[in-house]
Amino acid sequence: MTTPARPSPASAPATNGSAAHLPGRLRPRRSCLAVPGSNPRFLEKAQGLPADQVFLDLEDACAPLAKPEARHTIVKFLNEGDWTGKTRVVRVNDWTTEWTYRDVVTVVEGAGANLDCVMLPKVQNAEQIVALDLLLTQIEKTMGFEVGRIGIEAQIENAQGLNNVNEIAAASGRIETIVFGPADFMASINMKSLVVGEQPPGYPADAYHYILMKILMAARAHDVQAIDGPYLQIRDVDAFREVAGRAAALGFDGKWVLHPGQVDAANEVFSPSQEDYDHAELILDAYDHYTSEAGGKKGSAMLGDEMIDEASRKMALVIAGKGRAAGLRRTSSFEIPEV
Repeated sequence: MTTPARPSPASAPATNGSAAHLPGRLRPRRSCLAVPGSNPRFLEKAQGLPADQVFLDLEDACAPLAKPEARHTIVKFLNEGDWTGKTRVVRVNDWTTEWTYRDVVTVVEGAGANLDCVMLPKVQNAEQIVALDLLLTQIEKTMGFEVGRIGIEAQIENAQGLNNVNEIAAASGRIETIVFGPADFMASINMKSLVVGEQPPGYPADAYHYILMKILMAARAHDVQAIDGPYLQIRDVDAFREVAGRAAALGFDGKWVLHPGQVDAANEVFSPSQEDYDHAELILDAYDHYTSEAGGKKGSAMLGDEMIDEASRKMALVIAGKGRAAGLRRTSSFEIPEV
């Protein structure tokens, strides 16, 4: 199947103070705040919260009768709001509904210059991503927008979507994230739990490990970000940290947040510690020195009691990149050892 390609989002100029100047795969998404598109008060408040990404929701957070007006409310807030430093996303309804095409047309035609991504929920196969890509391309051409700048976030929410996640991740050059949607997924597989994001009773291990790892492998194989879904016990921040910590330990880039109280916790959990960040930067500096002419052109060397090599450099790049994106500053520096 031939899929539409797009230029890298790196070429897209930032508008209205967004994070659009970064390539989609590099945009910080530690905290992805869900905001009902039909609630102007929440849309106003979200602009002042320290979330990396805000997605304005036309799907589950909007009642069916409120969806038509919510589209225009979202357009207004995207065009007139101050979303400085945030990736701006709109979640439309899924392709099995009667609302999807009008969601996309109204929002993108009305606010495409101030929109970074469209999130498509309940993705079941690659063809659904291709259809959205084609619709976005037609709108961009019609409106005179840069073709391919608006990214796609694909949300996996059922067994069929998980089985096809690798093909979904490869379906379009617009794909920036693969997102786990736990609530619908739990229902789709008859999981014995009513607490979204929590472990089902009676299972002695992590019931989500396979799901998260499959999403993560598809995302990494296609160089896009992996985002964990929400934890609905919004006032239990300690439990949120625990659940988020599992996804962060695997390598996920961020997690949905549903309440302002979860934002700081997500930003912290998905950022490296100061100690790890400093150590990663030291590894990069030391490896750069030891592989140079002045450092003896070594393929491996010692940094204190630790041996470092090319694999160490690759691991350090990941931690250093996350730290830089989180705004961390070094508190140590590499000193060339005396001969």
